[in-house]
Amino acid sequence: MRKYLSSTTALALGLTLSGPCVAQSLQAELDLIAKESGGKLYTACALASGSRHTPLACDREADAHPPMQSVFKLPLGIYALHLVEEGKLQLDQPVHFGPQDRFVPKSWSPLQDKYPDANVDVPLREVLQLAVSQSDNVAADLALRVVGGTEPVQQYIHSLGVQGFVLRHTEHELHRDERLQYQDWFSPHAAVQLLRRLADQPPLNAEHMGLLLQWMQATRLPRLATMLPAGTVVAHKTGTSGMENGIAAATNDIGLVTLPDGERLAIAIFLSDSTADDATRDRAIGRAALAIFQAATSAKAGR
Repeated sequence: MRKYLSSTTALALGLTLSGPCVAQSLQAELDLIAKESGGKLYTACALASGSRHTPLACDREADAHPPMQSVFKLPLGIYALHLVEEGKLQLDQPVHFGPQDRFVPKSWSPLQDKYPDANVDVPLREVLQLAVSQSDNVAADLALRVVGGTEPVQQYIHSLGVQGFVLRHTEHELHRDERLQYQDWFSPHAAVQLLRRLADQPPLNAEHMGLLLQWMQATRLPRLATMLPAGTVVAHKTGTSGMENGIAAATNDIGLVTLPDGERLAIAIFLSDSTADDATRDRAIGRAALAIFQAATSAKAGR
């Protein structure tokens, strides 16, 4: 029998948690989720009200280096939109998708599904939307080519004050050797730093931030949102590896979750090296997001 009262149970009973009680309950809930996830669970989160940040006890090895997989497509989209604002790119410019850009054997790509023979020009706007919202691997590599590769993306994210982000490989390179994914990582703490920057001090103008958030809200896998109250707005980006020898290296989701009072909560959840099936891994992220969401609402009520 569990000897602590989870945040889920407490809120269901109409109790208000505050201070150390919230922290202890949240950590206990995350410990249980980690145990049942079949892998290593890394988390971080942060609230902000203007310049005053409200700490939450949601960190689990928040400075670790879990493989990020397609989470990198959010920083890629941010950097591409930055180049648009600098006049170096245009959202309507054509991006050529040639036969050499296809994945063989095939990888996840609605773009390649739509144009199996390639040899087509696609507007940059569509390429970025496919990369961020659909995690399209062909679109991501096309976008990387347009912006100049992985290094400029990494340098730009570092310039925003977010250091715990390392991007070295394209999707084609990862497709050829899955071991390389461990060299491309995002610490949960750094992911939350980037999300808070988007929410509190956007590096993009209002038009492009609106476009980016629209793409994030349309992310195809709902992991963070699955157990949150109906109607909760979640702008997020997932990352998923394949199964190799019964182990899923990465099942991730990071995003901004809008609380009932309109404040946005930044959450980063990375599940690494799990032996569980897809449904169990997705459920672990949904449960962790719900526990953090409820702890945040309790902490705000106790201010």
